[in-house]
Amino acid sequence: MSARKKTKPAKSKAREKSKAREKSKAREKYAVGAPPAPAARELPPAPPKPAALPKPPKPVAPPKPSKPREAPKPVAPPKSPEPSKSPEPPKSPEAVATTDVARYRENLQGEIDAVALYTLLAKEETSQTLKDFYGRMVEIEGVHAGVWRKHLEAAGVDTSRMHPAWRARALMFVARHFGPGLVVPTIAEREASDQAMYDDQPEALARMPGDERSHARLFRELAGGRGVEGGAIARIEGRHRGSGGNQLRAAVLGANDGLVSNLSLSMGVAGASGGGHAVLVAGLAGLLAGASSMAIGEWLSVQSARELYAHQVKVERDELLQVPDEEEEELTLIYQAKGLSAEQARLMSKSIVGGELGHAVDTLAREELGIDPEELGGSAWVAAATSFFLFALGAIVPVSPFIFASGLTAVVASIVVSAVALMLVGAAITIVTGSSVLKTGGRQVLLGMVAAAVTFGLGTLVGKAVG
Repeated sequence: MSARKKTKPAKSKAREKSKAREKSKAREKYAVGAPPAPAARELPPAPPKPAALPKPPKPVAPPKPSKPREAPKPVAPPKSPEPSKSPEPPKSPEAVATTDVARYRENLQGEIDAVALYTLLAKEETSQTLKDFYGRMVEIEGVHAGVWRKHLEAAGVDTSRMHPAWRARALMFVARHFGPGLVVPTIAEREASDQAMYDDQPEALARMPGDERSHARLFRELAGGRGVEGGAIARIEGRHRGSGGNQLRAAVLGANDGLVSNLSLSMGVAGASGGGHAVLVAGLAGLLAGASSMAIGEWLSVQSARELYAHQVKVERDELLQVPDEEEEELTLIYQAKGLSAEQARLMSKSIVGGELGHAVDTLAREELGIDPEELGGSAWVAAATSFFLFALGAIVPVSPFIFASGLTAVVASIVVSAVALMLVGAAITIVTGSSVLKTGGRQVLLGMVAAAVTFGLGTLVGKAVG
């Protein structure tokens, strides 16, 4: 028993020691754990973690709605769409270049023709005023030609072999042998038809459309004999005013009249007689009758015009003597309409009306009536002789084969030579109009042959009925 009692206290001591250790550990634990509590209070600084809330700006970063910026990408495609490139080459850029080259070449050809023609006119003219005028025209058209020559050379086209076209050479031939005045109305018509040619051509210089309009106006005045204002020209001589406007056109149409009328007459008689010598007799009679009729008609026309003009000039002279103030006022208005200021126009009119009577009458006749008192419409006899010759020139063509042959051979030969002559007449008309030779010539041949066929058929019917 005593042994047990001895052992118990030992165990209890050991237990007490262990409990004491546990308590001390617990105290240490408590002592260490106590401070953490205030540290836990310090944890509120942890709320800075919500400062990580800037992460919500990530929803702001999702301005990935900026992806609508990618929407421009559908806009970008228009840059590369083939439709925009298609104008470059409708599969062949050469085709566009060829069209431009053809246009440049046509423009250059027109300017080359003008330079050559005006150079000749300057050489053939006797008036120094007109020489200066044509010289200035050569300079301007030369500048125009240089523009198109430069474009063609940039396109690799050799322009050194380009020369005046046949129409220009034909006008030059007429001007050289019959005088510049004969071709001026034709040039005026061509300039008038071409005055807007550079309006829609972006390669033309800014001044070129205005130049062309100015040329049209100058030649219109030149052809009408009314005078042209400006530094280069004070007055265009009245001899350029022909009696019938475009004398070259009148010449061509006169020959055409003789050709068609005598061809129709000859074919009518050939249909009735089988193409015998009666055709030659009828053809020559028709030639003389038609040419005489044309000459007499032209003489009466020009002589009547001369008498009318003379009467109008006499009226102007009488008015100038009786009411000079009214004539001065009329002349003032005319000069104002031509661009002078009211003061300048009045001073000039007063000077003219108050000066020499003959000069005043001449000025009023030109400015108010458009008449050249020195010519009064040209010579009636010259006009008559010209009409006779031109009609006879055309009328002899269909008759000539019957001088050497008869029958069907002569009829066929007459048709062939007449068709060739009609084609040439059509080509001559294009000198004035500038249209296609094949189109105009073909039209002349067609109309002439229709007229010949109608009269041949009618002659055949009459010949059968009579015979």
